[in-house]
Amino acid sequence: MGRRPALHRHDTDILIIGTGGAGMFAALHAQQSAPEGTRITIAVKGLIGKCGCTRMVQGGYNVALGPGDSVERHFMDTIEGGKWLPNQEMAWKLCEQAVVRVRELENEIGCFFDRNADGTLHHKAFAGQTADRTVHKGDLTGIEIINRLMEQVLARPVEKLQEHRAIGLVPTRDGTALAGVLFIDMRSGDFRFVRAKAVLMATGGGPTMYKYHTPSGDKTMDGLAMALRAGLPLRDMEMVQFHPTGLLAGPGTKMTGTVLEEGLRGAGGHLLNTRGERFMYQFDKRGERATRDVVSRGIYAAMRQSNAGEEGAVFISMSHLGPENVRQKFKGMVKRCADSGFDLAGDKVAVVPTAHYFMGGVVVDADTRTALEGLYVAGEDAGGAHGSNRLGGNGVANSTVYGGVAGDVMGGDIRNITALRDPDETVLEAEIERAIHPLGRKPSLIHPLQDRLQEAMWDHVGVMRTKIGMERGLAKIADVSQELMEGGVAPDNLAFNLTWHDWLNLRSLCDVSEVITRAGLARENSRGAHYREDFPEAGELDSSYFTIAQMRSDQIEVDREAVRFTIVRPGQTILPEGEPATLVEAAE
Repeated sequence: MGRRPALHRHDTDILIIGTGGAGMFAALHAQQSAPEGTRITIAVKGLIGKCGCTRMVQGGYNVALGPGDSVERHFMDTIEGGKWLPNQEMAWKLCEQAVVRVRELENEIGCFFDRNADGTLHHKAFAGQTADRTVHKGDLTGIEIINRLMEQVLARPVEKLQEHRAIGLVPTRDGTALAGVLFIDMRSGDFRFVRAKAVLMATGGGPTMYKYHTPSGDKTMDGLAMALRAGLPLRDMEMVQFHPTGLLAGPGTKMTGTVLEEGLRGAGGHLLNTRGERFMYQFDKRGERATRDVVSRGIYAAMRQSNAGEEGAVFISMSHLGPENVRQKFKGMVKRCADSGFDLAGDKVAVVPTAHYFMGGVVVDADTRTALEGLYVAGEDAGGAHGSNRLGGNGVANSTVYGGVAGDVMGGDIRNITALRDPDETVLEAEIERAIHPLGRKPSLIHPLQDRLQEAMWDHVGVMRTKIGMERGLAKIADVSQELMEGGVAPDNLAFNLTWHDWLNLRSLCDVSEVITRAGLARENSRGAHYREDFPEAGELDSSYFTIAQMRSDQIEVDREAVRFTIVRPGQTILPEGEPATLVEAAE
């Protein structure tokens, strides 16, 4: 290779990786909770407020403020939707603090959400919930939240490291604590090692290793890949949520896979097979309003029944609700479809299940702390809050709630930390060597390898799984990984060298794809997003377990850990006696 990239060193007190809802809320809360004079640094792979998934949120934000709704009802929906696998302390804090956070968003951050004629917040219906509790800004809620957060963060004395890609968590020499994080400054191609007393990892998940996926292109599981190499335990890694209705716009367009939001089905949209028949009532009494995992499997089954591949797609139809009504209520969705040549308001639109959200992640407690002192995790990088299935509307609530929690906790914790920690220089050097591995090797094409990985994950570790299929998937992942390691990247100019970053992206995706598949093999039942055709039963709820994947001696090992029912047990409820089972009127 040519010039070896330089290594620059930098110190701060609180380091936040990621500028989605979790990262920016953490920065704002850390400013309030930390001692005066604390240095706060926020780093992001792209530009603040212009990348990541929070700004892509369409549907809205779950919060129990509607008539008759309660935190207890929201909590029960979250636990039952997650098929009794969630960390109940985390789920409770999510539901309880969402009420606080949505008021903070309006009154302090400056967000404007849609309201009813009497001035109360409007709540729309989302599937799998017993109350209409999704607060929103039309169907472009994420843009409203992220733009207002961006304004607040940019106006404050927070150090910003934009276009800095995190590539390694570097511990202390004894391995008991985190010393700092290694970055690539994408603008120059040089490395930057940032020491910090407290580090929040909020890089977002983003299962872009699937053929059909919704997250932004910069989401490549970097955070979870770093956590895996650092030896941290990861839970629920088999739990990949497929949003039922991704736009099927045809090959060669990035619009394929993008979400047509759940509010369409909540408002009464119909899913039709190739014969024009509604089919979801074959799978669930709630029809199109069933949880995402159930609807995704229903659509996948309907596609297979047609025996026509993608040509046998299913369709979402809204026209029976009145085209003008649909255009008024779902302006963003109507425009999105129109941009791809489809008429959502007046015609049917082809859809396909699309990899959307990752329920798995780093094991954390309800205060975002991890097993590694000094490291905190919030947002989609953290596992536990959703169990095996995330309710629509709980995602951005989770990010903003736990981003705020992390900021508060880190600001308090650093009061007891007097000095920065020294890194294990051997690990630091190993992470640098890992990153420069392809530089100077014979250049090879990366996108065909990415396509092969996405096909393998969709075909073998997708909506429906079997042991044989997942073992085939493992073999294909290993083949892609080997060819990636043998290929190279021209090293002559590393500033904004997108081929180098594509190589690093694919390596992260391969690493996490292997963990997803091994965790899927270890769970021999079907829960939520994980459906085994060879083990279709859910198993006994009282003996529920979650998977724990961890790197040991360069091998991924998967263990099981029993779910702790700290608040409610299967078959019980915390709803007051006499409360109705649902507040939602039956869909027609």
